[in-house]
Amino acid sequence: MFLSLTSSLLLLAGSTGGAGAGGGAWESFKHFYNDWFNIGGFEAWKFVNLAIFVAFMVYVLKKPLSEAFKAKREQIRAELIKAEAEKQAALAKLTSVEAKLAQLESEKEQILKNASEEAAFEKNRLAEQTQADIERLSQQSNSELSRLSKQSLAALKRFSAQESIRLAEEKLRAQIDGTVDARLVKASISEIGGLN
Repeated sequence: MFLSLTSSLLLLAGSTGGAGAGGGAWESFKHFYNDWFNIGGFEAWKFVNLAIFVAFMVYVLKKPLSEAFKAKREQIRAELIKAEAEKQAALAKLTSVEAKLAQLESEKEQILKNASEEAAFEKNRLAEQTQADIERLSQQSNSELSRLSKQSLAALKRFSAQESIRLAEEKLRAQIDGTVDARLVKASISEIGGLN
């Protein structure tokens, strides 16, 4: 910005002509510009340009920024007031919760006492029921064993009879040879009435 301003001044001064008495002033300005604003690597005109730009921006944005900062400050203040109110509500709730916790402690002791009494009663009931179940199962197993022993004895008798018959049959077959067999067949045929 400053560079464009100085460049335009140089062009304007160059177009009006540097002759006469004004030429000395122009030469001294050029000499001042080259010595102070056109130093290689330093370029002070950039800093002057930046300062002018910052001053202009501060002037232009001062009012909107101050209003924005005021609005933000009011918003923060409202949030702080709201946070304080929430803190007070939380403290009140904490107090009520602590009172409930103290009440819960006595309720817990009562519940534990009731639970131990119920557990003792249930233990006795289960012991009685277990004893009754043991007796019932013992009677069932005895009757089942009796039934199974009777079945086994009957099966054993049946097996013994079958084995006796089989052994007798084997003995008879061993005693009967071809001649005895032929004689028995003829005897059987003659009993029936012969061979017509």
